[in-house]
Amino acid sequence: MRFPSFIKEGDTIGLVAPSFGCANEPYKSCMDAAIKRFEAMGYRIIEGPNCRKDDGIGISTNPRDCGKELTDYYCSSDNDMLVACGGGELMCETLDYVDFDAVKAASPKWYMGYSDNTNFTFLLNTICDIASIYGPSIGAFGMEKLELALEDTIDIFTGKKSLVAGYPSFEVESLKDEEHPFVGYNLTEKKQLRLFMGAAEVNRLPEFSGIITGGCLDCLANLVGTKYDKVGAFNEKYKAKGIVWFIEACDLNVMSIRRALWNLDRAGWFNNAKGFIIGRPAFAWKQEMMGLDQYNAVTGILGKYNVPIVMDADVGHLAPAMPIISGAQVNVEAGENIQIEYIIK
Repeated sequence: MRFPSFIKEGDTIGLVAPSFGCANEPYKSCMDAAIKRFEAMGYRIIEGPNCRKDDGIGISTNPRDCGKELTDYYCSSDNDMLVACGGGELMCETLDYVDFDAVKAASPKWYMGYSDNTNFTFLLNTICDIASIYGPSIGAFGMEKLELALEDTIDIFTGKKSLVAGYPSFEVESLKDEEHPFVGYNLTEKKQLRLFMGAAEVNRLPEFSGIITGGCLDCLANLVGTKYDKVGAFNEKYKAKGIVWFIEACDLNVMSIRRALWNLDRAGWFNNAKGFIIGRPAFAWKQEMMGLDQYNAVTGILGKYNVPIVMDADVGHLAPAMPIISGAQVNVEAGENIQIEYIIK
């Protein structure tokens, strides 16, 4: 795995929009505020041509231009890191226009985004053997006062931290809207992990380790069996260390989560799994359907591996979320809280 250099004061952060752009409120105001914040911290910001567009379907503009922007900015020496403008719906359609050979040949740099950006954060790991950051889009950094999770994220991509832990509470409903673009998280819920060893619920898990990868299940299930599915080779390369999977879901209900995991399982993606970190599901939070909930939707498929499963972890769409250095070797501890140590080498 190749690791980019950490960002330092004076470096340039490039903004790209292979998924949604920041053309409308509150996203435009949030991005503008984030740009001012990073410039005040000593960074230079440059925007890709699609960052303020909204003429695409489920993405900022047409797939060809989105793929070209992503390739050009990743391969450019004019920026030192890329941050996505936002998530979205159809970033998968840009992949045919991303030159993965050029990306693989370029000097590695951090690409950060989450949700729909799984289409690049995950493929950087599995196709290009380059680490990425599953973390906030640019607009999150525009809030009036940075939450701890956002401070952790900055400390991760600047190399000031190599260990992150979960947070005590989380939001189910955001208060951010056009009239209130800069509000912080609406932390109404107390975080309580649920831990499983295989299918059996436990109070504490043994420490586990491996190469961490994953992302949004909505996107991962869509990649299975396509020409972009290189997980078999990835598993083979890292079979000695094994894989720690982090997985979270956005729009999927509990039945869809179980079907998607079944799909990945039957494709052999989890053959070398050393453990699973499962984020709080956005749409399916506390949902039950015909005897299925967010927990047995997961353990019913993954329990057979008899490895640690951390559920309701601080990953994904129900903020706050720990920044994940996808592709790094990790040591994971989970009891009342979860702690992830990243080993960069």
